[in-house]
Amino acid sequence: MSFTQLDPPIPVQVAGKGKGLAFAVIDYGIEHNLLWVTAIDETGEIWCAPNPIVRMQANWSAGRSKPYFAEGPTKGAIPTELSEALGLRGGVVPRPEPAE
Repeated sequence: MSFTQLDPPIPVQVAGKGKGLAFAVIDYGIEHNLLWVTAIDETGEIWCAPNPIVRMQANWSAGRSKPYFAEGPTKGAIPTELSEALGLRGGVVPRPEPAE
């Protein structure tokens, strides 16, 4: 198991939670997803989000468009226990709402 503090923090978007800054990564090893320790901008909550539901935020100067979250029965699927804990429906990571 390793815990790595990110310096500087990385701006990410967590499906079902919103935008935030990832300030650490937890790696439990080969059989597990990385966990991104993220402070959510809107609520101030700290979440340990698994890799499949974390995306980099858009960055115009780096040429990175809005994050894409796959939809459908196989793409973006996450375990039922995790989806329920995160308040997601049907184990599928939703596409984020378009920016205004």
